[in-house]
Amino acid sequence: MLGKKRNKRDNYMIGGNSRRGKIRARMSRLTPIQVIITFYFLSITFATALLSMPFTQKPGVKIPFIDTLFTAASSVSVTGLASVNIGESYSRAGIWVLMGLFQIGGLGVMMLSTFFYLLLKRRVGLRQRQLIMTDTNQFSMSGMVRMLREILILIFGIQFIGGLILGIYFIPFYKGDVGEAMFQGLFNSVSAVTNAGVDITGYSLTPFVTDYFVQFITILLIIAGGIGFPVLIEVRRFLFEKNTLIPFRFSLFVKVTTVTYMALLVIGGLLIWAMESQHYFKGTPIDEGFFNSMFLSATSRSAGLSTIDTSALTDPTLLVVSALMFIGASPSSVGGGIRTTTFAITILFLYSVIRGRNHIYIFGRELYQEDVRKALAVAVFATLLCVGAITILGYTEQAELMAIVVEVFSAFGTCGLSMGITADLSYFGKIIIILLMFIGRIGIMYMMLSFRTKDGKKNAIRLPKEKIITG
Repeated sequence: MLGKKRNKRDNYMIGGNSRRGKIRARMSRLTPIQVIITFYFLSITFATALLSMPFTQKPGVKIPFIDTLFTAASSVSVTGLASVNIGESYSRAGIWVLMGLFQIGGLGVMMLSTFFYLLLKRRVGLRQRQLIMTDTNQFSMSGMVRMLREILILIFGIQFIGGLILGIYFIPFYKGDVGEAMFQGLFNSVSAVTNAGVDITGYSLTPFVTDYFVQFITILLIIAGGIGFPVLIEVRRFLFEKNTLIPFRFSLFVKVTTVTYMALLVIGGLLIWAMESQHYFKGTPIDEGFFNSMFLSATSRSAGLSTIDTSALTDPTLLVVSALMFIGASPSSVGGGIRTTTFAITILFLYSVIRGRNHIYIFGRELYQEDVRKALAVAVFATLLCVGAITILGYTEQAELMAIVVEVFSAFGTCGLSMGITADLSYFGKIIIILLMFIGRIGIMYMMLSFRTKDGKKNAIRLPKEKIITG
């Protein structure tokens, strides 16, 4: 009997090892990008299962599977679009689960998994470092663990400080209920920094339409999450790790992404303010129109929190907002879209063509042609993807075209702004939006590269060249 039990146990262990071996073998055949996409897909699957459990939902609430999947995808992709009322559907435990999902989606699956490796004092291997490098859009594995620690400390620190400031400020709004005020402050801080844009009150930030302190703090939190992790790291090193012998120099990435991000923020806000001055903001004080325009410009980049009714804006303003959502945040950040550097390189390419230049120069540096080709490929592919989604949803959904345009660009830019049609989307329409949110978070370039095999070869044959008429 003892021998039979041992044989059963040995067979079980052998079978388990065999299954693990097969999984490892299959994973080893995947490229790092394919592994990252697989992990994000599994994260959405896990989130769907978690949000389906009774303890995450309020008593008596029954959420259809498609809406649970939609909420899970929206949370992991840190989009903020919701097909159900989050505050009325999910319990306090469910809200904490959502906050955890925001962290997974915002910071990245590989970054958080490595964080737990460090907590358990386990060695971070070469494969893990390569995956972190891929997930954070870095070029080198050198100093990867140190960079990871810096990012986590910065992001968690910003969320804590933001939550503390907002929580203390919210105490009078919740009639002295310190616990509820601090919870709401923390949730809003996490939602803003991760650019999740999820609202649990049903009103987003509309009660603070004239509260410029809350708007200003929220804008800073949105920028902290969306401007890019490398920017935060280099700014911190510039402020606190100055070397008197070697002058500090910001990298070209930080210069380009910071200038582009801030330029879009200011120009977008001024355009919204100018176009709505005789419409939505007509009759309101100048400062109210200005602050809310700047807030809308900031939140359109990927955050999704709102202080005004988006559906009441004019079509030209909605097109500007859609363009900002399409561009999105910076690479190596919590946001989606085509990213700021892609937009900047595309504009610089057009400028160089107009000026008759063969190369692109900026801040005393020349850009690699490979980076220019990638940026153009991302811009074109993203445009075709969004236009295709708008065309399909225009046939399948009973909604105005502008509402569909905003919904599509909001999903792709992982923003979360909507004209109120999300809950009324058909089953097929929700699937389309889920796919857009997933692609927007992963990134167009990663989706294109995911179709490459691990042993894929570049063009080895060169053919004769011939001119073709263009334009």
